[in-house]
Amino acid sequence: MFHWDVVAGDHGSCLKHRFRTNNAGEDVDLSVYKGKVLLIVNVASACGLTKDNYTELTGLYNGLRDKGLEILAFPCNQFGGQEPGTNEQIKEFACSRFKAEFPIFDKVDVNGPNTAPVYQFLKANKGGGILGDSIKWNFGKFLVDQEGNVVERYAPTTSPKSIEEDIVRLIGMPPAPLPEAPPQAPPQ
Repeated sequence: MFHWDVVAGDHGSCLKHRFRTNNAGEDVDLSVYKGKVLLIVNVASACGLTKDNYTELTGLYNGLRDKGLEILAFPCNQFGGQEPGTNEQIKEFACSRFKAEFPIFDKVDVNGPNTAPVYQFLKANKGGGILGDSIKWNFGKFLVDQEGNVVERYAPTTSPKSIEEDIVRLIGMPPAPLPEAPPQAPPQ
């Protein structure tokens, strides 16, 4: 069940939305994530991108959740029917196979007349470039700052690991130190 608290065309914060999550079977007010960096992803269980994305999303979450990252997964069956299961089956798949501990919401549409309000907001704030605003495939990603502003949109083929630097920068963590160069031999 969706509760839409933002009027059409409002480019405010995505933290004004409520969604039913199957983690606990209850509505979640996205304002509970205020102060966290969010990576919002449309996921699928039977896609060629599933294994790498879920593995890397789980790694990111495990490494950065205590630093201020939340990953919000929204299953979607609009791309090749690659998320056909029930909400319970989807959660069981992600949690048992990939040890996903991030919130997995009920299945949504990310395109078309029944687009979930959060995806209406995300797409209105970070369009898709020359190919239009539509979500192109499973595992499209949106990076949202601590106030609910959409900072970046990433293609489905962008690996979650490659986004880590952007996430760390938004969290405000210092960059990882560069490895020291090995000592060079003196000139002969």
